[in-house]
Amino acid sequence: VSNAGVGMAGPLECQSLSAMQSLMDTNFFGLVRLVKEVLPDMKRRRGGHIVVISSIMGLQGIVFNDIYAASKFAVEGFCESLVVQALRFNVAISLVEPGPVMTEFEAKVYEEAEHADYSRTDPETANIFTNLYLRNSKDIFASLGQTPEDIAEHTLRVIEAARPPFRHQTNVAYTPMAALKHADPSGALMTDAFYKLVFKYDAVLRLSLR
Repeated sequence: VSNAGVGMAGPLECQSLSAMQSLMDTNFFGLVRLVKEVLPDMKRRRGGHIVVISSIMGLQGIVFNDIYAASKFAVEGFCESLVVQALRFNVAISLVEPGPVMTEFEAKVYEEAEHADYSRTDPETANIFTNLYLRNSKDIFASLGQTPEDIAEHTLRVIEAARPPFRHQTNVAYTPMAALKHADPSGALMTDAFYKLVFKYDAVLRLSLR
């Protein structure tokens, strides 16, 4: 089970390349190093199961989560490319894709974001992040967030499955979000829906979450 991860949220201009590289080293290359270690023996034994804790943000990017989403997209692409070869050796790969989870991980990310320096971005972007994104994120976590125990139960079901799924989403509330991309290959439907959700109907969103 690969579960190592770090988070990052905020305006792109305010994040250093070194911090981005450190995040990718943990979230993506940490998984690659693990798989390189365990896969050869699994292939020799012609049996094994690699379970990767990914994220719904590996399927759909979220505003102000550019680098974190990129790392999870990399995880998804890596596993999607590898799974066919692995199946030839009777090795299963499963991606567990949670939405928001109420842990110290998320609390630390948002605490750091609230006290960060946004002088490197323009005032409008800083205002959107602090007064729209952070406020809505707290409501989303309070309303839709899962517990670590819930994610553990989902992961256990994936591990114990007779035919392990390649992808397993833990929160049905995010199924429509992921479906938008498949409904319109051009991306226009998804982009328009998220733009309106963030900039036009944010008050409706907060009210519905509460």
